[in-house]
Amino acid sequence: MRGRVFGSVRSRATLAATLVVAVALVAAGTAVLLSLRSNLVGEAGTEAEHTARAVATDIAIKRPDQPLSVDKDEPVQVVDENDKLLAASEDLERISGTGTDAVRPQPQTSPGGGGSGEDSDDDADDDLALEPGEISDHTTFTNGTATLDGETDDYRFAKVHVEVEGRGTLTVYAGAPLSAEQGAVRTALTVMLIGFPLLLGVVSAVTWLVTRRALRPVEGIRSEMAAITASEDLTRRVPVPDTHDEVAHLALTTNETLAALQTSVDRQRRFVADASHELRSPIASLRTQLEVGAAHPELLDLDGAVVDTVRLQGLAADLLLLARLDAGERPGDTRFDLGALAREEAEGRAGVTVQAQAVAVAGTRGQVGRVLTNLLDNAQRHARSAVTVTVRRDESGGAGGARGGGEGAWAVVAVADDGDGVAEADQERIFERFVRLDEARSRDDGGAGLGLAIARDVAVRHGGTLTVSRAPAGGALFELRLPQAQ
Repeated sequence: MRGRVFGSVRSRATLAATLVVAVALVAAGTAVLLSLRSNLVGEAGTEAEHTARAVATDIAIKRPDQPLSVDKDEPVQVVDENDKLLAASEDLERISGTGTDAVRPQPQTSPGGGGSGEDSDDDADDDLALEPGEISDHTTFTNGTATLDGETDDYRFAKVHVEVEGRGTLTVYAGAPLSAEQGAVRTALTVMLIGFPLLLGVVSAVTWLVTRRALRPVEGIRSEMAAITASEDLTRRVPVPDTHDEVAHLALTTNETLAALQTSVDRQRRFVADASHELRSPIASLRTQLEVGAAHPELLDLDGAVVDTVRLQGLAADLLLLARLDAGERPGDTRFDLGALAREEAEGRAGVTVQAQAVAVAGTRGQVGRVLTNLLDNAQRHARSAVTVTVRRDESGGAGGARGGGEGAWAVVAVADDGDGVAEADQERIFERFVRLDEARSRDDGGAGLGLAIARDVAVRHGGTLTVSRAPAGGALFELRLPQAQ
């Protein structure tokens, strides 16, 4: 099926190229034939006009009493104002396309009136003012046939008026053969009918081969992707051609997608493994206590069971929130006071002081409150005695992007403690999921290492940032930046 798809692509490309070339060849061939025919017909007309004017000159210089005669190899007729044939070529047997089809001269019984007559064709208006012996400058051309000495051909006839004293206005028809024009057109047409199909065949073959070569890297990409799908080995990559064209860009983009997919799958696997490990401990502890209580009710540790249940509930809530964030859940557009939310989250916590301005932000209030809760829990676990929370406006910017606010308008929450702080090498690592520093593990109350990861994910989803640095008192300083709401 896939091979047929690529074949159809080549077929369509070849057909399109062949049709375009065919249309171009037909148009060019038609233009050439028309131009050739026009030039040759024009040459025949010029030759016929030259013959007609030569005959008209001979007639003009004859005396009125001299008989008219034509000594030409081409078909020539001389007629008077009444279309009576006065002279014609000796070998002329048949003629058409002129003023008369007569081929045998008739004696002129009534001479013309010295140029005062009028052409019967109604096209001699330009010759009414001709003087005796004068030849008209106007020439009319027609096409017809003539038979000379038993041979019939097509001719281009020229029609010229001449004023003859004693005979009036005479009309000379002289023809030039169109056989050269017809032969040249037939030859050109024959060459085109033979050459055009050959040229189209060459174009089709070249297009087929070029398209096949151009699609060969695409087939390589497709086959490698099929192999990756079959093997489920995301470490493999598709070949990148050295063409530096769109196909190479496609291969690079495909490899980037595979790398991102591999990272996502690896992260998901680590997440599942870590979550399973974290859930195993509270579940096992809770099961042990319940089994002991079932067998020996007097030994049941209710307080421990409640603690393990609460820990398990919190971990399940964290995992559920991370799953929603990974699924791309978009924050809401609810407007709320970040300063008031910070005071609410800090209320009742020992050793926590709050200095908060009223700053409006937009988003999901519950998720932002979860960030503040996680930051406060982390600070209290590591502080020696005091935790300080400040909420302020920052009009100078300092974070990329803004959601719902103007550029540089930020709400900043700073949570500082007086503990030992976070080493510079670990300032990004602590935001990874299920990561707990050695010191944190020794002081941990049962956290799974998800609080800071959740806090940063929520901050990013709300168009903000979450960073850590050293506080003035020497401990850790976490800064949450969210765009102010308009």
